[in-house]
Amino acid sequence: MTALLQHPGYDEEKLRRVAEQLPCREVQAGLLLSLMGEPQQYSYPSIFIYGHRASGKSHVLHVLLKELELHHATVSCVECVSVALLFEQVLLSFFGCDAASLLPRSPSLSDFVRIYRQQPVTMETSSHQTVVLNPVVEDNVTVILLSEIVWDKFRPNTGCFEPLLLHFPDYSKGELQQILSQDRHPSYSAEFYSSYINILLGVFYSVCRDLRELRHLAALNFSKFCEPLEEGKVKETDTHKLWRNIEPHLKKAMQTVYLREVSSLQWEQMQLMEEKEAGALRGLSAHTHVELPFYSKFLLIAAYLASYNPARTDKRFFLKHHGKIRKTNFLKKNEKTSNHLLGPKPFPLDRLLAIFYSVVDSRVAPTASIFSQISSLVTLQLLTQVSHDDQLDAPKYKCAVSLDFICAISRTVNFDIVKYLYDFL
Repeated sequence: MTALLQHPGYDEEKLRRVAEQLPCREVQAGLLLSLMGEPQQYSYPSIFIYGHRASGKSHVLHVLLKELELHHATVSCVECVSVALLFEQVLLSFFGCDAASLLPRSPSLSDFVRIYRQQPVTMETSSHQTVVLNPVVEDNVTVILLSEIVWDKFRPNTGCFEPLLLHFPDYSKGELQQILSQDRHPSYSAEFYSSYINILLGVFYSVCRDLRELRHLAALNFSKFCEPLEEGKVKETDTHKLWRNIEPHLKKAMQTVYLREVSSLQWEQMQLMEEKEAGALRGLSAHTHVELPFYSKFLLIAAYLASYNPARTDKRFFLKHHGKIRKTNFLKKNEKTSNHLLGPKPFPLDRLLAIFYSVVDSRVAPTASIFSQISSLVTLQLLTQVSHDDQLDAPKYKCAVSLDFICAISRTVNFDIVKYLYDFL
């Protein structure tokens, strides 16, 4: 049963609609409402909401702002790559195009504050406002920051105004069961779909607690779960037979958790092809079906170049203004054999990252996401870690894919890898 939200400053019907849309997050929604206060009250200047991915942070805030009709502006720090874009987005959300057009080409914070204060005060804009922006505008403004990283990582050394912290914990297994069971197919009973979710969580919960990923997996594999039922082989209550049918399918799907290697349609087509042409596909590598994330593709490209190019050629391929260096200058007497015939050579992590930052088009910070994608490539056996586990400071890897495969990956990101291979000079 949905818990009720209570707050004296808001209509009970609106709060009921909010609670219905926020299963298992009523406590966090109530705390956030308490911090924000009533619509006409001055609220706390800044709130920092943090928690792991898919823990309900954005969803709770979006539902509260929409259903309670709180005037707000939403700004993405990923999309707003400059201060000018951030200021423009805020003014556009609050006051429209006319106010945003007053910004100069390279606006400062003073320009933004001046334009903000010049806007006419209406009943709508004088009410409670929830917006990602600096409170020096002297208005009833609350800065709400959403992050997967704790506040300690953002706190400047010079000090700052400390926000109130609100943590969103991960969903428990019971909460995930409750939330995912609400997505049941109308053609089947609630008990049947709930049993399917229970089986799904039994397989994936130990490795994945991301609500969005689990919801994707649930939708992706439900048709396979229902096949024996549609064929009349079992009844809805034959859970054990349904489990035996879906178990190998779910274990195969575990290889695509988080990576989204294929779309739902591609996954279904692959399964049909495997069933109809099992003999023909038996000799093909499973890697031919992989669709990696964007940066993982460039990491794999960098790994291939590091495995098959001598280290001393990195300057020739990846350093600007290196001058003209002919291949004959590199050759030694014992280096007449192609590197592709000799096989991949191990390379250190720092060389992999150096090549990666050279070949990727955009500027990428060395975040934990990049390192986790390297681990994922190892898990997928596209990379092989060749150093010992005790060598934590200098891990070494080898690239484990073929030339045809890396050329196919390179084409998807418009990168001509042949131009960077020493053997093809």
